[in-house]
Formats: sequence, structure tokens, C-alpha cells
Amino acid sequence: MKGRKISMTTVRLRNGVIAGSVAAVMMLAGAAITAAQAKTVKIELVAKEVTVPLDNQGNTVAAWTFNGQVPGPIIRATEGDTIEFTLKNDAANKKSHSIDMHSARSDVLTDFASIKPGETKTFSYVPEHPGVFFYHCGSDPMIQHIARGMFGVVIIDPKDPNAMPKADREYVLIEHQIFENPEDVDSMMANKWKRNAFNAVPFQYDPVHDEHATQTLEAKPGERVRIYMVNAGPNEFSGFHPIAGIWDRIYPSGNPKNVMVGMQNYTLAPGDAATFDLISPKEGAYALVNHSMRAALTGGIAILMISDKADPSMGRGDKILVR
Repeated sequence: MKGRKISMTTVRLRNGVIAGSVAAVMMLAGAAITAAQAKTVKIELVAKEVTVPLDNQGNTVAAWTFNGQVPGPIIRATEGDTIEFTLKNDAANKKSHSIDMHSARSDVLTDFASIKPGETKTFSYVPEHPGVFFYHCGSDPMIQHIARGMFGVVIIDPKDPNAMPKADREYVLIEHQIFENPEDVDSMMANKWKRNAFNAVPFQYDPVHDEHATQTLEAKPGERVRIYMVNAGPNEFSGFHPIAGIWDRIYPSGNPKNVMVGMQNYTLAPGDAATFDLISPKEGAYALVNHSMRAALTGGIAILMISDKADPSMGRGDKILVR
């Protein structure tokens, strides 16, 4: 019986098929692992029309809020998770409210539609891109719903834990303008704002310009401080700059693929967001500002204190958004 000749080409082809099959199996296994790691994150926001702090002296203002606070709660998930989102409009409210989720691909006519007091809406989506995103009420007039406090941040962490350098501390800053009369939509449309703020209160983290301020942001020398910065507007651009420092890295929209290095300033349009990393080699202080001086000197300054004695709880856990 004649032996069958097998050429090296045949061996290579067969090996290629085997290798390809093994690779395919490994890819499928990897996909299965990723799918198994993905989770469902349930988020519930309640639209509430309440009074909130207006300044560092205890004055208040009638606001429209998510969960009774300005900014609204941080929404955080991982790329590939399923976010099951529920919005409730408190029955005691007088206005219709809605959600506009910048991290979602959805339907503006259904998922983002307004609901009346006492109504509830639920929808789900899978965030396809890691990053930092704005969320806000989109009900008419949208400018008033944003200006009165209905906004917050969505942080979608990359599924690859090594996609970005690990942060030692994280802080959320949401910048926005404050109008003197929250009922005056014409003044909002004419952009006649009086004060600017990070996280609802002008100079909240700046005891230099406001003697009533009691808080600053904190970190230790050598730590990577990560700022999730959102420009809620509703009208002004923000040129975000660390006085006495340089941004080590900036990630527009918070996406690790968008990295910029060694930047002095980065401009955010209304409704935009980015991730900013800062590392200080020594003790001292930085002033994080909107470099538009009108915005800075009416409240848009946050002091970051760098000290070996920095509070270990700051920039971690529930101290990411300092209230």
C-alpha cells in the first residue's frame, strides 16, 4: 500500500486551521468571561422640587433636583454593563421632568420624554464607551431645568482596568452658572447670570475668596488626583486650568483613547465633560479654575491642598463629590 505524501504546505495549512480554531475558542471563552463579568446596574432618580443651599452662609434657593440634591447623585458603571434606569417624578411636584443621559444611545421621543408628577419611566441601555458624561433634565424649557439644578455626572469605567493609570484620589466638579431669579427664563436666554459655581455653591472649596467656605479638595504629594469635570452650562464654555500646575493627562469625554499630555488648559463646551489628572511633587496648593475671569471670580474656583497630612477619606468613597 502506497504511503500518502503530505507536503509541508499541507502541514502549515492544517496547523493554521488548528491554531485558528484554538484562537477562536479562546476568543469565545474571553467573550464569555466578559459577558459573565458584565452586570446590571439599577439606578433610580426621583425628580424633587425642593430648596437647596445657595451659598456658604446658609442661604437657600428653590431648586428642581434629582433626589433632592444639586448636583444629582453620581451614576457609575463599567463599560459593557447594563444600566437599568428608572425616573420617578414626585407626586408633590408641579412640573413635568425627564432625563437626557449623554452616556446612552437611546430614543429621545420615548426614553427621554417628559413624565408628569406621579409618573414613572424605566428603560435600559448598555454604555458602549468608557468615559465621563453629563446627565440632565431635558424638559421644556430645558435651559431652566438645567439652571435650576437638574444635572449630574455619569462615570463609565473602562472594562480594561489598565486602560488608564490608577488614580489615588478622585473628585467630581460640575460647573454651572446661577441666575438671580430661577423663574426668569428670559434672563437665562439672555445669559444674564450673576454667579458661577462648582457643585451648586460658589466658592464652595475656596476659603481664600470666601471666608465662610469650610472645605477644600485634598491629596498628598506624589498622588495622582483625577478630576471628573462636567460643564453643565447652561450657556458658558469653561477653560479648566490648574493655577500653579500643569495637567499631567487630559482625557476628552473621559475616554482612555483620547489622552492628551502636559496641558495647561482645556476648554469644555456646555454639556461636555473630560477627565483631568494632576500630580504634585510637593506640598502646596493649586487653584482649579475656569480661566474665564468672570466665571472664576464669581465662584468658579476650587482649592486643591497638597499635604502629607491630607485626610485619607477625601477623594475616595462618598467623598468623590464633596458636599
